[in-house]
Amino acid sequence: MNVLIILVPVSLTLACLALVAFVWSLRNDQYDDLEGDAWRILNDKDGQGPRD
Repeated sequence: MNVLIILVPVSLTLACLALVAFVWSLRNDQYDDLEGDAWRILNDKDGQGPRD
């Protein structure tokens, strides 16, 4: 039971850090263009296809 004294605050701290990181990513428009990367990977600008 003594280990809970350490694990509960550590897990709450990590959860708060994850929440802060998620809110930061929302405020900095990290999820603004979800389809852009999917289309960008299909766009072949350099003329080279996949290497076999």
